[in-house]
Amino acid sequence: MQATRLTPTPSTAQSAGEDVQARLPSVPVGLSRVGVTGVEKVVRIHDELFFARLSCFVDLSREQKGAHMSRFEEVINEAIGEVVLSEAPFRAETLARHIAELVRERQGAHRAEVSIEARYPEHKPAPVSGIPTQEIYTLHGRAVAFEHGTRCIVGVSATGMTACPCAQELVAGRARVRLAADGFSEEQIERILQRVPVATHNQRGLATLQIGCTEDCVAEIDATSLLEIAEASMSSEIYELMKRSDEVEVVEKAHRRPRFVEDCVREMIAGVLARFPQLDGGSFVTARQENLETIHQHNVVAERHGLLSELRAEIESGELAPRQTTLEEWLAAGAREPLSLARGHAPAPAGGAGRR
Repeated sequence: MQATRLTPTPSTAQSAGEDVQARLPSVPVGLSRVGVTGVEKVVRIHDELFFARLSCFVDLSREQKGAHMSRFEEVINEAIGEVVLSEAPFRAETLARHIAELVRERQGAHRAEVSIEARYPEHKPAPVSGIPTQEIYTLHGRAVAFEHGTRCIVGVSATGMTACPCAQELVAGRARVRLAADGFSEEQIERILQRVPVATHNQRGLATLQIGCTEDCVAEIDATSLLEIAEASMSSEIYELMKRSDEVEVVEKAHRRPRFVEDCVREMIAGVLARFPQLDGGSFVTARQENLETIHQHNVVAERHGLLSELRAEIESGELAPRQTTLEEWLAAGAREPLSLARGHAPAPAGGAGRR
């Protein structure tokens, strides 16, 4: 018996070729963020390997059922081929911007957001012996793309060492009492304490420093400069490989520069203002320090964020800034004022409030 060939009905054919993501959702509500997280890539640049973890999002219209998830992966691979392999040195914010702009276009979205964390090596000598060491740092890149432009964040995270000023003063106080009881004069005691580093408890600290710019100024900021500022904000840098001469140098340096977690954040802010005087007041800065305590079970954290104009005004006037612009406010302002930062204006706060 001859087999009967089934011809698809028009409804069946339409269903088979239909873009399901383009259908109307059952609940017509737009979504703030739809995308993928935990995308891991390894890229090679000049014989160095970078391990990168990416997240990528778009907003979704109330008239669209779903985003095209496979396009995120396609765009990421395409962008790595076009940008990363030609970049020297690797700039995470450049890759983030390129992916965000491609994703926004491919998904037909109003807004696309990409964040990248890349682990990368830096080679530097130990402080005294000069023995070469390889230190691993984290490079941050974030970009939010709109139809009229893109805002980017570039940053680094570095590990260092901090020594507690409070405990050091307590130890010094006890030392003064004991030295006085042994017959030393006040002048001699001060000379001793100046020459001999005083004990205190110390912590391993994680400094994260990020700067947000428009496309016009992001090229002026390099990760090396941010890394130097972040490491210098702590009591001392640390090294994976050290000789005895290096070890004693690191310990002495840390105990001669005791710093609270709050001090580290303020030092990072001061470092940015001194290192990048050319940045306009509309640029965004965020500094964060977390210390892993050694005499407590908990950790301690300090943060500061705001526009450069707010930070400069606070330091110059000696008065608390009337407001501190948040990262989300700064990013959201890009949708309303595409050229405001390039002109040096501060963005209006979220919620429609006027400019400051």
